[in-house]
Amino acid sequence: MKKRNNLIVFILTVGVFGVLNTEMGYIGILPDIAVYFDVSVATAGWLVSIFAIGVAISGPIMPLLFSRFNRKNVMVLVLAIFVIGNIISIFTSSFTVLLIARIIPALFHPIFCSLAFSVAADSVNKAEAPKAVAKVFIGVSAGMVVGVPIASFIASTTNLQIALAFFALVNIFVLIATIIYVPSMPVKEIITYGKQLNVLKKSITWFSIIVVVLVNAAIFGVYSYLAEYLQTVTNVSSNVTSLLLFVYGAANIIGNILAGRLLTYHPIKTIVALPFLLGAVYIVLFLTGQLTIATAIIILIWGIITGIGANNNQYLVTSAAPEAPDFSNGMFLSACNIGTTIGTSVGGIFISGMGTQYVVLVGIISVILSIVFILLRNSKYRSEPQLAN
Repeated sequence: MKKRNNLIVFILTVGVFGVLNTEMGYIGILPDIAVYFDVSVATAGWLVSIFAIGVAISGPIMPLLFSRFNRKNVMVLVLAIFVIGNIISIFTSSFTVLLIARIIPALFHPIFCSLAFSVAADSVNKAEAPKAVAKVFIGVSAGMVVGVPIASFIASTTNLQIALAFFALVNIFVLIATIIYVPSMPVKEIITYGKQLNVLKKSITWFSIIVVVLVNAAIFGVYSYLAEYLQTVTNVSSNVTSLLLFVYGAANIIGNILAGRLLTYHPIKTIVALPFLLGAVYIVLFLTGQLTIATAIIILIWGIITGIGANNNQYLVTSAAPEAPDFSNGMFLSACNIGTTIGTSVGGIFISGMGTQYVVLVGIISVILSIVFILLRNSKYRSEPQLAN
C-alpha cells in the first residue's frame, strides 16, 4: 500500500510540474514567440497573463464543480485537455489560436492542482499529510522555476516548436502514467456544493485568503523583477543572473522539503515566523543589494523561505476549511494568482516611480500587512483544533 501511495504521489508531483511548466515555461520563450508570430514581446506576454487570469477566475469554481466526480477520471480529463492544448500550440501559425489554446487549459489548471494536493493528503494519515503535500509542491517549484530555463535552452538550441513539444511530452507522460498506475478514486462522501460554500461564511477562511494574497504579493512583487534587480542594482552579468535564478529555484525545492516537517510538527510557529523571516531577508537585500556575494547568500536563504512559504500558504487555507478540501485548494490557487498579479503590478509601479532598488519595499509592506492578519487569525482561533501546535 505504501509503495503504491508513493508512486501515486510521484505521478502527482510530475503532473503538477507538467501543468505549472505549461503555465510558467512560456516566460522563457516569449522572445521566440514574438518573432515567430510577428507580434511584440508585450503582446506575447499576454500568453502568460491570460493564463494567470484564467487560473485566478476558475480557481474557486472549477474544483467545486468537479468535486463529486471520480478523481482519476477528472485528472485524466484535465491532462488530456492540456495535451491537446500543447499539441495545438506546436502546430498553429495563428497567435489568436495560440491564445485560445492557453485559455482553455488555464480554466482546468486549478482542478488538477487542487486534486493533486487533496489526493496526496488522503494517501497518508492526517498527521503526515503536510509531508505528502510538500512532495507535490516540489513539482510546483520545479514547474515555476526550473521549467523556464529548460524551455529557453531548448528554444535557443533547436527551435520554438521543439520547446513547445517539451511541454506536451511531459503531460503525455503523466497522462499515460495516470491511466495505467492511478487506481479509480470515486468520491467516498459527496460533499454538497452548499456545504462547501459554507466555508466562505467563516472569517478564518477570509483571514487565510488575505494572508495568502499578501504573502504571494510580497514574494512575486520582488521575484518577478529579480533578474532586472541583479543586473541594474547588483550589476552582475546575464550569466551570473541566470546562475542566481537557478540557485533561487534549487533553494525553493529545499524549502518545500523542509516545509513538510515544519508544518507537521510546528504549524503555528511556522505560520507566524515565515513573514518575519521574509521581511528580514528583504531588509538585508535592500541594504546590501549592491554587494554580489551578500546578494547571492540572501537569494539562497530567500529561496528556502519562499519554498516553505508556498506550502505554508496552502496549509493556511486548507486548515481553515478542512470540510471542503478540493474547494479550499481551489481558493488557495486563486488567492496565489491574485497575490502574484497584485505584487507584480505594484512592483512595476515602484520601479517606474522610484527605481529598481525600491521594488524590495513592495515585499516589506506586504509582509507587514500579512503579519497583522496572521496575528488576527491566530489570536481569534487559537482554540480551533486544526490550528493546534
